Amino acid sequence: MIMTTIVHLVRHGEVHNPDKILYGRLEGYKLSKRGRAMAEATANDLADHDVTYLAVSPMQRAQETAQPFAEKLGLEIVTEERLIEAGNQLEGRHIKGVRSELWNPKLWPLLKNPSIPSWGEPYTEICDRMWEAIDDARDKARGHEAVLISHQLPIVMIQRDAQGLPLAHNPAARQCELASVTSLVFDGADLTDIYYSEPAQKV
Repeated sequence: MIMTTIVHLVRHGEVHNPDKILYGRLEGYKLSKRGRAMAEATANDLADHDVTYLAVSPMQRAQETAQPFAEKLGLEIVTEERLIEAGNQLEGRHIKGVRSELWNPKLWPLLKNPSIPSWGEPYTEICDRMWEAIDDARDKARGHEAVLISHQLPIVMIQRDAQGLPLAHNPAARQCELASVTSLVFDGADLTDIYYSEPAQKV
């Protein structure tokens, strides 16, 4: 008998980052007040769903986003290393606007091949580890729903792969806002639909 299982990929809420740096996997980056409200709004949106499994990236911002989900769903938080933010050699730097450190020629070798990308964890590796985590969650929540809390780029990799799009892309084209939900619908092991929503849009 084929059972429908839904895996919801939730991006963490807004981070307190007054210096506007690329924080990547750096420690100490927590949710802002607005980020906590975003997490609450998205948790409220999924509170009446049949969620039986909650797995979360080890990063602080994801763990904090998970708190209202755990409370409202009555689930323990499972820390899942494969949901972690993408590795990035530019973390800790300003990379946007007039203060961007990308004007420094010393960093240019990192930018030589955007299709991999040359500055960080390969897109293919991010995609593979995310699918492994999703497959495990689908198995654990078989016939029910699962929530996986992760980060923008890892979620975008799954979105693009599920839609048959190249993993290399223009970051400006991403559809994965803070505290958004990308829902993967499976019949057995077969992915049949993908939906996107922004429950925290008005926060």
